Amino acid sequence: MTTNRTKLGIIFFTIFIDLVGFGIVIPVLPRYAEHFHATPWQIGWLVGVFSLAQFLCSPLWGQLSDRIGRKPVLVVSTLGTAAGFFLMGWAGTLWMLFAARLLDGISGGNIGTAQAYIADISAPEERAKRMGLIGAAFGLGFIFGPAIGGWMATHYGYGAPMLLAGGMALANSVLVILILPESLPPEKRQKGAKEPLFPTLFEHVEKRTYITVVATYFLMIAGFSLMTALFALFLFHRYDLDAKSTGNILALIGLIGAFIQGGLIGRLSKRFGDANLASAGALLLGAGLLALPLTATVTLMVWACVLVALGNSLMMPTLSAISSRSADSEWQGRALGVMQSAGSLARWIGPVVTGILLPLDLGSGKSAYARTPFFAAAGLLVLAFLLSLWLPKSKAVKNAKI
Repeated sequence: MTTNRTKLGIIFFTIFIDLVGFGIVIPVLPRYAEHFHATPWQIGWLVGVFSLAQFLCSPLWGQLSDRIGRKPVLVVSTLGTAAGFFLMGWAGTLWMLFAARLLDGISGGNIGTAQAYIADISAPEERAKRMGLIGAAFGLGFIFGPAIGGWMATHYGYGAPMLLAGGMALANSVLVILILPESLPPEKRQKGAKEPLFPTLFEHVEKRTYITVVATYFLMIAGFSLMTALFALFLFHRYDLDAKSTGNILALIGLIGAFIQGGLIGRLSKRFGDANLASAGALLLGAGLLALPLTATVTLMVWACVLVALGNSLMMPTLSAISSRSADSEWQGRALGVMQSAGSLARWIGPVVTGILLPLDLGSGKSAYARTPFFAAAGLLVLAFLLSLWLPKSKAVKNAKI
């Protein structure tokens, strides 16, 4: 019999592979696209199509997993991720890169299904701690992905890190096929005719809680994406820091995220409650985003990044746990899939807004670089904080049928 620890380990590895793959392309994909003479407009869409595909497909993966079980969806999606990376590594034209990114984005919409698997095997009071494993996988992927991508592309060419990620995804699919048992028994699966996702979903969640948590999550991801889209440019233009220094600071953010979400969040959740942690996280993240463009030294800038890391690490697992508890057990996949879809939409919108706001500060001097986008990101977190005050303070949601 497969233990819960083994099940959680495989789910952790699934998310880790997704995020390593996401991180690998950050330093590599724009240069890879330039190799095929891509224009800046094409490069922007090449980066954005991944999150756009996730936005469209996450609810569909979640809905399918509620009907046929979690394991088949995880098998197909991990195989799709592997195929996307292999196609990217062997791409001979720009449009093959687009096709590979689209396939990878479609397959990467399985994070909601992975969260639903964790919810299936966890008591409600354990979910924040176990959802933290997903946050830890995000953090570790954020650390290792860019480092692996940059190093391998430098030594072995642009396609090499993509092939490595494809091999890791293929190994992950083998683990899912051979070891991971199904978590959703037949009696808990959606029965009868396929129900439309909207508005039926709202009949199976505690509506106020669910809408509030999804909106809060969207604002958090949008604000964080505004920052990540311009972070390397900000460090270069404000502090003359190169890509290596940027990577080191991003690694620090990832390490803090892995530490908090991988081990500390369970204890914090029991002591303070998920809603209070989410509110505190919004304040910390907003404060960090507000402080970044106001810093005058590298040391102060790093401390602002620590605030960003702390806030993000407190919000992600607690919001996922609250969302999970607000939904009926038969609708976990769809509820969490819609939440992840909202996050994917935010990751697409954030860089677009950055591109609109960044020119407003050009020509105003070095100290004003990227001030407007960072202030806008902080404003989104203020709204997220105000919304988070509506979240239920108790550890369980009254109307959830779990």
